[in-house]
Amino acid sequence: MKRDIRDIIRRPLITERASELQEDHNKFVFEVRVDANKLEIKKAAESLFDVKVLNVNTSAVAGKLKRMGRFQGRRASWKKAIVTLAPGDAIDFFGES
Repeated sequence: MKRDIRDIIRRPLITERASELQEDHNKFVFEVRVDANKLEIKKAAESLFDVKVLNVNTSAVAGKLKRMGRFQGRRASWKKAIVTLAPGDAIDFFGES
């Protein structure tokens, strides 16, 4: 099944740790599809943001158990990808430059 590259990367994760990775190591963090592999993530990032990807690390994040009074449920599990870019490349999320 051929997937659209815009469906692979769901959204960027903007956290304090992600900002430090971005500034210090030129790494960007994204939420991606649970069934996406590293090659698909690399192709999607290169074509969407017009950058050269050197490395992709992925991590499966388990959903947390949440309670509301006596009722409990579970948040959905998701997948995180840390994308390392070539020196000189960058992704501008906020249109600063």
